[in-house]
Amino acid sequence: MHAGDAPEESTSAVNPYGAADVLAILRERVWLATEPTPEQVAWCDRAAALLGGHAADRTALSELLALVFHYDAGEILGKVESHAVLSRYAAREVIREVALQLLEGGALDSERLKEIVTRLKEGMDLRGRELFHPIRLALAGRAGEGELDRVILLLDEAAGLGFAVGVKSARARILEFCLALE
Repeated sequence: MHAGDAPEESTSAVNPYGAADVLAILRERVWLATEPTPEQVAWCDRAAALLGGHAADRTALSELLALVFHYDAGEILGKVESHAVLSRYAAREVIREVALQLLEGGALDSERLKEIVTRLKEGMDLRGRELFHPIRLALAGRAGEGELDRVILLLDEAAGLGFAVGVKSARARILEFCLALE
């Protein structure tokens, strides 16, 4: 999601990573402790496709994957950078609206995220970082650029795949974030 754009799943950067690279990182970080299921391998392939072109190196890819597997709203809110995002105009309102949309049900995929962003744009007349940084902070755990949108798109599918570390869905994350925010 660049300023004013809806999230996209494709990437224009060259992607040197594949499912085997993601699987290796998952094993190294002990996020996968058993032989992967076909569904987990498919998720790893999708993760490589979404994140690989946005990772300068293997360490950067591992850090993006860490955003999927580790989420602690209290820890996120303990960072100065988080408060900088939350102090911006309408940031808390954006988070409340995202929470309401996510609580309506259904998995968060590319189409659903586009719908939520469109509703927020229309209802709040916000664009750019005022809209996207609070969403990224609440769901991915940090504010930043479009690679975080791709992290968000991996959450709900990963949450149901039984990795060694439980992945919190977008819905679980927004609830935890809102509770920690109050």
